[in-house]
Amino acid sequence: MTEVRAFSFGDLPAALQVERDSFPTPWSAAMFVLELGRKNSVCLAADVDGQLAGYVIASPQDAEWHLMSIAVSPPRRRHGVAAALIDALLTELDVDARLTLEVRPSNEPAIELYKRFGFLPAGRRRAYYPDTGEDALILWRTEATLRGSLDDVPNPDPSFL
Repeated sequence: MTEVRAFSFGDLPAALQVERDSFPTPWSAAMFVLELGRKNSVCLAADVDGQLAGYVIASPQDAEWHLMSIAVSPPRRRHGVAAALIDALLTELDVDARLTLEVRPSNEPAIELYKRFGFLPAGRRRAYYPDTGEDALILWRTEATLRGSLDDVPNPDPSFL
């Protein structure tokens, strides 16, 4: 069973391991500390069997939230941990909150998960990921994307309309 709770500074060692196991260019401890120190950021952790299995971090930016990072330990993937984290994040923020994020186009499982929560691709950041030069898809979750439209997304790329 997945238990979602507030992410604490005590979670940093385990979160850094999840980060290193998940990303070719992992966040540093300082990046986590910066987000944890922001009074408006939402930082949640997921425990499975008493151990940190994943986390999600979101920060407010103007009229929307930016999902900064979400990761799940490789052995815990495909067991609902990421979905539990996103569900808890939406509860924390308000189910109608506007969210945006970047994701690698090659990360099809993540894209499918985000789509289940109402995110839609609306743009692309060229050569966003420095390790491979891969683009990033920009996904949004808004009132309109929940209805399958990009009508209220700022500056959507016409190729996604």
